[in-house]
Amino acid sequence: MNQYILDYNVIFSEEGSLLKWISKNKKPLALVIILIIFIAGILDIKYEGLFFQMLPESIQTYLADVFK
Repeated sequence: MNQYILDYNVIFSEEGSLLKWISKNKKPLALVIILIIFIAGILDIKYEGLFFQMLPESIQTYLADVFK
């Protein structure tokens, strides 16, 4: 059972190796984050989530017609 527990010593085994990896791979990481946010936005509009509900009704109607 102990093998499944997240061990922070493994992640930060070399004094911030995770931070070093992030600093070396900024562009791919930023691309992945932007892609995830874009997909989340499209799914929010498609399933009429919180962001969709905050939009004005005229835009909601237009987007509902586009995504249905």
